[in-house]
Amino acid sequence: APMGRHPVDRKRQAVVAHGGKPAVTHYRVLDRYRAHTRVQVRLETGRTHQIRVHLAHRRYPLVGDPLYGGRLKQPAGATEALREALHGFRRQALHAFKLGLVHPASGEYMEFEAPLPDDFQTLVQVLEADREAQ
Repeated sequence: APMGRHPVDRKRQAVVAHGGKPAVTHYRVLDRYRAHTRVQVRLETGRTHQIRVHLAHRRYPLVGDPLYGGRLKQPAGATEALREALHGFRRQALHAFKLGLVHPASGEYMEFEAPLPDDFQTLVQVLEADREAQ
């Protein structure tokens, strides 16, 4: 969906019907939990906040995203561990496990990988445990 400045809040980006720049985000569902979904995303374009804007537009806001995420979602009867994990996740639940680019000086394609950080792994484990407890 095309993106541009939010029509009211100029600090934010938004999916816009007119005047936006092309923005293409591909996503694939990896896991479904009771009130959350883990997705894998691949970008064709690189607009500011693109992943956050497109996922929020599709009603999949990121955990820990105060700008586009809205109110924190907790499933009914959430375990104390899940409530603590969601409230304690103090950043966007977004991780680039693989990044590829063409080096601007050499023209060489380079690719970098990074494992899922501990806090993110813990969040996934708590979501899985909550799903299995139901």
